[in-house]
Amino acid sequence: MLARKGLLPDGFLLTRLAEDQNQRNRSRSRSQRARFITKTGSCNVAHKNIREQGRFLQDVFTTMVDLKWQHSFLIFTSAFLCSWMLFAMIWWLLAFAHGDLEPRDPNGEPGPVPCVTAIHSFTSAFLFSIEVQVTIGFGGRMVTEECPLAITVLIIQNILGLIINAVMLGCVFMKTAQANRRAETLIFSRNAVIATRNGRPTFMFRVGDLRKSMIISATIQLQVIRRTVTAEGEVIPVSQLDIQVENPLRSNGIFLVSPLIISHTMERGSPLYELSAQSLSSEDLEIIVVLEGVVETTGITMQARTSYTPDEILWGRRFVSIMTEEDGRYCVDYSKFGNTVPVRMSSLSAKELDQTRGVQEGSSDAQLQGWGLVRAGRGGFRRGGRTCDSSAPQPWYTQSEKPETEVEKKGQKKKVQLEVIGRQIEDDGLGEMSD
Repeated sequence: MLARKGLLPDGFLLTRLAEDQNQRNRSRSRSQRARFITKTGSCNVAHKNIREQGRFLQDVFTTMVDLKWQHSFLIFTSAFLCSWMLFAMIWWLLAFAHGDLEPRDPNGEPGPVPCVTAIHSFTSAFLFSIEVQVTIGFGGRMVTEECPLAITVLIIQNILGLIINAVMLGCVFMKTAQANRRAETLIFSRNAVIATRNGRPTFMFRVGDLRKSMIISATIQLQVIRRTVTAEGEVIPVSQLDIQVENPLRSNGIFLVSPLIISHTMERGSPLYELSAQSLSSEDLEIIVVLEGVVETTGITMQARTSYTPDEILWGRRFVSIMTEEDGRYCVDYSKFGNTVPVRMSSLSAKELDQTRGVQEGSSDAQLQGWGLVRAGRGGFRRGGRTCDSSAPQPWYTQSEKPETEVEKKGQKKKVQLEVIGRQIEDDGLGEMSD
C-alpha cells in the first residue's frame, strides 16, 4: 500500500519481505522466546486477574480512547439507541397518561390539546425522540404548551444528546490524532548488528523517518531487560538497565533528518560487556528501543518502540551505506535500509578482549596511591612507601611480581627487594640496641 502511494519504493518492500522470510526461517529452528515489546512497538504483556475493574470506569474517556475501533463504534451506537429508546418510552408514557393515544372520531368534536402532536403509537414516539435528540425536526410532531412536564423532558433529552455527541467527537478525534499514528512512518532495522567501531565492539541498529516533517527534540533510549539473581538469591524476572547511546555530547538527543545508525560501545559498565558470539544465542535478554519526540505539524508528543532479541542480533556484520549525494542534495536509498555486510571481528566479548590486551579490572576506577603496608623485616609490616605514578593504567605484563626499589650503594644503582631493605633496617636497629 505504501509503495502504491509512492511513499516507499518497491525495492524497500522487497528487502523487507526478504528479511521477514529469513527471520521466519531462523526462528523456526529455535524455540520462540517471549518478548515485552513486539517489532511493531506494541506491549506484549497480558494483564490477568485484575480485581479492581471499577478503576477503569473512573476514567471513562481514556478507557474509550484506548478501546479498539469496533468496540468504540459499538459503544457509541448502543449509547444512541439506548437514549432514543429511553426517551421514546418516556414520550409514549406522557402521551398515554394525558390521553393522547385514545382513538377519536375524525368527524366528531376535537379532543383536548395533546402534549406532543401526531403521536399515536410507540413507533411515532420513537421517531419523535430521534427528531428531538439529533435536531432533525421534520415538522410533523412538536411539543405543545399543554404539558410542562413534556417541556422538561425535551430539555433533558437535548442536554443528554449534546453530551453524547461531545464525547463521541472527542473520542474519534483523539483516536485519529493519537501519537502512535505518527510512529507508523518511523522505521527501525529488522536486525541489530555488533561490529568493531574505533577498536571497540559496538552494538548498532538503524532508524529512519519516512516523512519530510521532522520530529522535534527527538531522543532515543535503550534498555536491556533480562532475568537477574541478586547476591541474596532473589530472582528478579524483569531487571531494566539503561544503555548509554554513543554521543559525544553525552545526551540521547538525535537530529533525525536522515536515517541514522544508533550505536552503543560495549565497554566497562555496559550491560553487554560480557556478551560474546558464543553466549549471544543462549542469553535471555531483550534490548528495547524507545524513540520520543514532538511532531512538527501537530505539536503532539509521540513515541515509537521496538525491541531486539538475541535471535535478531547479528554478530560481525555492519550496515551498508544508503546515502549518496546527487545534484547538490542528499538521496537516501531505502531499498538498502536493512542490508548488512560481514566484517572481520573477534568472537570474544569486550571483557575478554580487555583481559587479553592486559587491562586489569578496576584500573580505571581507582589509581594506586602508594604501597600501603610494606614488609618490615621478619617482625611484621610497616606503613609507608613512596607514591606510585599511576596516571595511566599499566598492563599486567609490565608489572613485576614483587615491587622493587633502587638504592645507591658505592655510587652505583642496584635493585634490591623490599624484604632485603626491611631485613637491613631490622639488623641496623638490633645493632644500635646492642651498642
